[in-house]
Amino acid sequence: MRRSRVILAASLATVLGLAGCATNTETTETATPTETAAQICGATFDELVTAAKAEGKVDLIALPDSWANYAGVIAKYEELYGIDAVVQNPDASSADELTAIETLRGQDGMPESVDVGPSFTTQMIEAGYAESFKPTVWDEIPASLKDADGYWVGSYYGLMGIGTNTTLVPNAPKTFADLLKPEYKGMVTLNGDPREAGAAFAAVMAASLANGGSFDDIMPGIEYFANLKELGNLNTVDITPATLLSGEVSIALDWTYNFPYITPQLEEAGFDFAVNVPSDGAYASYYAQSVVTEIQHPCAARLWLEHLVSNDGALEYIKGGAIPARYSSMLEAGVVPAELAATLPTAEVIDAIEFPSQTQVDAAKAALTESWGPMVADN
Repeated sequence: MRRSRVILAASLATVLGLAGCATNTETTETATPTETAAQICGATFDELVTAAKAEGKVDLIALPDSWANYAGVIAKYEELYGIDAVVQNPDASSADELTAIETLRGQDGMPESVDVGPSFTTQMIEAGYAESFKPTVWDEIPASLKDADGYWVGSYYGLMGIGTNTTLVPNAPKTFADLLKPEYKGMVTLNGDPREAGAAFAAVMAASLANGGSFDDIMPGIEYFANLKELGNLNTVDITPATLLSGEVSIALDWTYNFPYITPQLEEAGFDFAVNVPSDGAYASYYAQSVVTEIQHPCAARLWLEHLVSNDGALEYIKGGAIPARYSSMLEAGVVPAELAATLPTAEVIDAIEFPSQTQVDAAKAALTESWGPMVADN
């Protein structure tokens, strides 16, 4: 078995710019949805667990095993509570998640919790799909990783990285500038369409930072990918475990937390693999989770969200290379084993991470939606 390498840029410590529930029962005229949920799910965590166990199931979506170790996160939830967590369409994009809520409204299998990129949270709230719910550890979640009114929490986050199969590409690119070189023709792959997928959107934001843009100006990133396409370096194959293992994707722009799961399999297939955080465009972002409105298992969905931000869920995220929202509090409480903490960037690096505001994300998404088609995608 060949040994893989994971490389984090040393300069990250000084980088700025890294970046209740509805029910299926009728309510009274005077009861609000939150009050009704409290009546059904209980007023304490123990009461919530009892009510969730009685429901016995929660329907989820867009959670591949390889993504931030969701295989472990789900297994731990089922082990702790004896509730089936059923994932429909695990490879769905953020846009697909919202479409599924709309098309499956009121039906079995409708998503009861979502995991979407920040560029989709406003759309989700405005569509009436997000239920306000604040987990019991709400006060330990940083303000930048939660909606003030409780419509979502960002239970984990990570850095945009360049993953390279160094058996096929010996000279691993380390920056966005590197990716423009002729030696990478047809190799540079985005994880989806940035108009639909949060990971791809983040890659465009990172490229913007690398090319003179900012949280307020994504256009340099769009222009960068238009140039990358014109040079013939942009690969349009989807990033999946299968395409990575086959070698169809040799350079992947994706979250650093998506590589630990696939790396051992790549080693078994005879490949070396390296991950670099681009020093010219370091960018971090979270994914937002919400309880969905009008669902059949409101208590199990609430308990799922509680699980994601609990110590049990957070430790599973760390095993996948993701940084949990409550990481600072967990370090202070001494609940993160040293060997797990060593797999993440240092606490100083993590403390230096900044996220764009929701207003900045919404403006960037609007600009990208308008320009990506004519400039890059030809549609």
